[in-house]
Amino acid sequence: MKSATLCGLGLLCAAGALAQSVLDMKTLNYDLHPRQIAAGTWVIEGAVADFLPANGCNIINTAFIATGDGVVVINTGTSSLYGEQQRKAIAKVTSEPVRRVLNLNLHPDYFFGNQAWSDVPTQALQGTINGMRAEGGAFADNLYRLCGDWMKGTESTPAREAIEPQTITLGKHQMVLRQLKGHTANDLVVLDKTTGVLFAGGLVFADRVPTTPHADPVAWQESLATLEQWRTAGEFTQLVPSHGPVQRGLDGIAQTQDWLKWVTTTLQTNAANGVDLSELLRQPVPERFAKWAAQPAELDRTLVQWYPRYERAALESPGK
Repeated sequence: MKSATLCGLGLLCAAGALAQSVLDMKTLNYDLHPRQIAAGTWVIEGAVADFLPANGCNIINTAFIATGDGVVVINTGTSSLYGEQQRKAIAKVTSEPVRRVLNLNLHPDYFFGNQAWSDVPTQALQGTINGMRAEGGAFADNLYRLCGDWMKGTESTPAREAIEPQTITLGKHQMVLRQLKGHTANDLVVLDKTTGVLFAGGLVFADRVPTTPHADPVAWQESLATLEQWRTAGEFTQLVPSHGPVQRGLDGIAQTQDWLKWVTTTLQTNAANGVDLSELLRQPVPERFAKWAAQPAELDRTLVQWYPRYERAALESPGK
């Protein structure tokens, strides 16, 4: 009797777990709401935060342009589920067919939703595709750990077609694709000349600590200076960052420049003074950065990743 009772309880528990799992899957809703920012142009804003199950690890701004002769999608989110829900959200706004999907860099939240776009050309710079192929498995392992059920069924799906910097005219929109670098080795930016909207990818962060796993701070500053030159020349009037409030996108250029200057100067100074990493991590953050999203976790990751190179440079400098 005892054995039968335990077995019965086990079956009930298993059934309950299954029911809960089904219920959980039904509630995995990113609640995507496209917001129009210019003619034929919508953004779907992610949480201004770090990867968390509470936000579905949806921290990226994706976008789409309905040109009058088809849709261009920019970035596809963190998971297959995001890509599926992104398709549905776009279909509610426009009946135009999607012509192409652009992934602006190799980070997983830019392309893991590609899995839901298997019938549409998914495109990125060749260097970006190489990075997606090399690191996609590790990205998936990390996101499954961080995001849990939101990642169910997701596989790393790199862009299938390499694209070169070029000008694309589709419908009523002329889009200039340019290649920069700094946030990654291959940063694609999209300038819609028709609307004056620049999709800057991960080169610009607004009100959020930048992520830096593939960053080159010197090249990044050079690219930000280029963006500022374009802005001064009137090439764009709105900027969509991949992370942070879109309405703060233009401010994000100066914010990202300021943060890069501060963090590199801080690392160089502390390395020259022989400060230990554990001491560095305990130092206060300037007030202007203290309330940014993903603080202190994202900053700590940068300090841990970057500090050894500054320590080596200090040890190798003349007089040491």
